[in-house]
Amino acid sequence: MRETPEELKELQTLLDASLSRSTSHLRSIVSANTLTADQVTRILTGMCTLALSTVTAKGEPRISGADGHFLHGKWHFGTARSAAKARHLAARPAISVAHMRGEDLGVFTHGTVEILNPHNGQPAADWPYLLAYFKDFYGDDFFDWDNDVVYYRLHPHWMTAYAPGIDTLTAAPRS
Repeated sequence: MRETPEELKELQTLLDASLSRSTSHLRSIVSANTLTADQVTRILTGMCTLALSTVTAKGEPRISGADGHFLHGKWHFGTARSAAKARHLAARPAISVAHMRGEDLGVFTHGTVEILNPHNGQPAADWPYLLAYFKDFYGDDFFDWDNDVVYYRLHPHWMTAYAPGIDTLTAAPRS
């Protein structure tokens, strides 16, 4: 867990506001099993496979996968600079992502992305910190980090997280 108390408070506010703006159908499914910001950050550690939904220039939806990292209360993910999703996000930065673990966990997020390491531009202020995290996770020589990959941070405007069996997700691993 890397979140500060302020980031946890911001995430909890987002989760609460999102649920309050949701349809009665969604609330009937997730309300009894909604996760708190603290629970979300304890569960979403390491790499989490994301399903990303972008939109083509013709308005056609496209879904693809990506390695997601939930850091400081927001999703971070990367892709090849030449990938279709990179072109989509450069032109239309709105995105939806989902992380699911069978019927045990569902985290759904809508928002817009920020490019963290633009090819010919100023990187995000925290890019050195994030780059060190990614290199530690994937290995320093896994990519040509300057030319091959582009990383994004999802700034959510809506997010919900639920787990019918929270105890199984937060239990200490068995030895």
